[in-house]
Amino acid sequence: MIRRFAARTGDVLFHPGAACPGFLILEQGTIRVTLTAANGREVVLYRVAAGTVCLQTFTCLVSGAHYSAEGVVEADVAGEIVPADQFQTRLASDDAFRTLVFDGVAQRFAEYQRLVEEVALTGFDARLARVLLRLVDAAGFVAATHAALAAETASGRAFVSRRLAEFARAGVVEQEKGGVRIRDRSGLERIAADNR
Repeated sequence: MIRRFAARTGDVLFHPGAACPGFLILEQGTIRVTLTAANGREVVLYRVAAGTVCLQTFTCLVSGAHYSAEGVVEADVAGEIVPADQFQTRLASDDAFRTLVFDGVAQRFAEYQRLVEEVALTGFDARLARVLLRLVDAAGFVAATHAALAAETASGRAFVSRRLAEFARAGVVEQEKGGVRIRDRSGLERIAADNR
């Protein structure tokens, strides 16, 4: 039976080695899914929002595997959960549910392809600029540490710090306590568009 589900910002919904309790149909909020290497380096794989699918959860439910990444609530979430023992039955018998799941999985694979292309084919400055533009709020501030930006760009914190210092020297950003202030959005957009 489908049941209601809610969690607060900062809650860990799953972690490597955990069994999957069911398929979450998110109605509001965001979950950040990250992978952490043995050396402690972290990379953000994707975010789950309303209308999207968690590929980790899908894989666990289809293959019977356990989670290999961590899911943390980034903004309070609410929705419904289809228990693991009912997922396959619902997938086989409910056309609308099957379409929702497979469309979401296809979208997530397209995002993975873009991530691989960015990491493999795009220069780091462009990747960093794109992340800053994606995370900036209405006031022009990116509330993220250098470590968080490293996870977003699949790089190291020290490298992010060096490149942000270079962006600051160029007058594009200003580093402030708790994050980065965008000073020249059009300059940052030009950097983001440069694929070298």
